[in-house]
Amino acid sequence: MPGGDPDARAPHPALGLNEAVHQKTRLALLTLLDEAGRADFAYLKRTLDLTDGNLGRHIDVLTTQGLVETAKEFIGRRPRTWVTITRLGEQALAAEMDVLAALVNRFRTNGTTTRDGS
Repeated sequence: MPGGDPDARAPHPALGLNEAVHQKTRLALLTLLDEAGRADFAYLKRTLDLTDGNLGRHIDVLTTQGLVETAKEFIGRRPRTWVTITRLGEQALAAEMDVLAALVNRFRTNGTTTRDGS
């Protein structure tokens, strides 16, 4: 095995992935919210090409974990749901990005980018 004694190595970076954050739709949601601060349900639905139910379920998971908050308001008679990333959500996203960066670095350092069979 490259790198010597496997027991002397740090745990594999992938073990640090947060299941609630790493799922691709939730990762995209958190990234969008980190960029915007907050966004309404319709914008998130349109941008991520999701159904109401699918987006709602992912928001529920993130809300349960304390990573986002929702607020409803009415504009005229139309309800509008806003989703905001929390401080914990920002921290979880940053930690996830650090793990992903470590994985990319490990791949570039120890792996090969092509597998040509030789």
